[in-house]
Amino acid sequence: MPRRSLARLYKDEFSNYSLAKFGKDLYAGLNVALVALPLALAFGAASGASAAAGLVTSIVGGIVIGLLAGAPYQMTGAKAVISVVLIVLVQQYGLEGMWVALFMAGLLTVGIGLFRMGRFIAFIPSPVISGFTAGISAIIIIRQFDPLLGIRTATTITAAQKLIGYFTTPNLTPNVHSLIIGLFVMGIMFLYPAKWNERIPGSLVALIVATASNSALGWSAPLIDSIPRTLFLQPSFSIPDIPWENISQFIAPALTLTALGSVETLLCGATGAELTGKRLQVNQHLIAQGVGNMLLPFFGAVPTTSGIIRTKVAIRSGAQTRLAGIFHALMLMLVLFTLAPYLEMIPLSALAAVLMVTAVRSVDVNAVKFMFGNKFKIDIISFSVAFFATIILSLTNAILFGSFLMGAAFLNKSASIDITIQEVDVERLKQKGIETAGKCKHVRVAFLTGPLFFAATSQFSESFADLGETHALILSMRGVPLIDSAGVEAIYKLHLRLQKNGGTLMIAGIHDNAKQMMERSGLVQAISEENFFWSSDQAIVEAERRDCRFC
Repeated sequence: MPRRSLARLYKDEFSNYSLAKFGKDLYAGLNVALVALPLALAFGAASGASAAAGLVTSIVGGIVIGLLAGAPYQMTGAKAVISVVLIVLVQQYGLEGMWVALFMAGLLTVGIGLFRMGRFIAFIPSPVISGFTAGISAIIIIRQFDPLLGIRTATTITAAQKLIGYFTTPNLTPNVHSLIIGLFVMGIMFLYPAKWNERIPGSLVALIVATASNSALGWSAPLIDSIPRTLFLQPSFSIPDIPWENISQFIAPALTLTALGSVETLLCGATGAELTGKRLQVNQHLIAQGVGNMLLPFFGAVPTTSGIIRTKVAIRSGAQTRLAGIFHALMLMLVLFTLAPYLEMIPLSALAAVLMVTAVRSVDVNAVKFMFGNKFKIDIISFSVAFFATIILSLTNAILFGSFLMGAAFLNKSASIDITIQEVDVERLKQKGIETAGKCKHVRVAFLTGPLFFAATSQFSESFADLGETHALILSMRGVPLIDSAGVEAIYKLHLRLQKNGGTLMIAGIHDNAKQMMERSGLVQAISEENFFWSSDQAIVEAERRDCRFC
């Protein structure tokens, strides 16, 4: 499918826009806002900033990214996966440090989109992504025990340290009211009928009931912070606040935010494309997301990325254009300015319960069952390592470790080149209408399947260790999609060995990009153009026509 510019996206969306479509966008925006409200408050509170920051993130991000988005259905907002990183960032560097990392991440994301590198995100294996997702869900659950129990324990870098702390910290006394409210919210969300959820989300109903009950009973459950009636929260980020002398310490967190946000965008885009048949213009959307995340620190907000839950709601509610996402943001802004006093009455344990249930539901259980049920060993190892690394290590280190694991898994699969060496099958050639005497028994054909690059050259060389009396060795390379300099060198050494023993190396069915690599390196000239053929059959006929020193 060809790439579409932002102008073309607007033209496609609004060329036949009507009042009926406007009504559908407005309805979809309302439904997304109902789903986004409890999530925005919960993720904002969990991030180490404030519930208000999560709300402002969904408002500003929804408008800015909605205007620049790479698809009409892609909805954005504060996300759980990002809040996990923010907790540690705020603990280590404060809100100012978090905003510096966010600004840098936005800049990096814009760069990825401008240089059209978004497709490389798809190279991350799904087992690694599933492992991270499950690990992040576990982190969210562990880190929400404090607000759920109405207690405050020591801050930690990793979730594992946090979990251990609950068993080693003496005299931990839970707030019974907080715990009851949290369990009550979980019960509503798990038991809420799915058909009702399509009209009014269970999380919103649970928060309303929990807030009203806590207020009516006069319980002592801690409440969320005050919510200012403004989009410009204080404190907020400013360029002079950037600690240029220590800027290097924010590179790893910025890369982590960039990677997580980009992966979420790709996963959400795949879901939206499956439901609508319209492909997400990934690079355009990464530019939009990057611009949004560069602006959010100036509002005192937290990072935003694409949200699968919000996107599904928008599509199923009949969203027609990007206006649905903008309407959802405007409705949240209306809530901020009119209902802030009521939002301030929500118990923290209720938000913690919403986050915990959302975390459980975010795990792709079917993918995990499929992986383990079919005993895919490499996938299971990749999933398990990513899962436990996410919990035991800091998330930044887990991302680096997972990236290494991803590269190792990719190389392991790519390095496996299949080489089958056969004698000439005269009967098969005759069946194809190719007449050959078949007198020379020193012609061999090697069928290669897989990329020939540095990791596969050892296997390549071993396969041709014993050539014996070979008049012509034909490399059938139709199954070789790419070749690097190490692969070219391995073929050149094979050519020299054959030449020294009086044999000839012939190449058949080579792809244009691989031949161009050989031409640049001088290998085509060394082997000679006359030894390159369209098919192995043509090469066999030519090899038998030439005199054989071994016959």
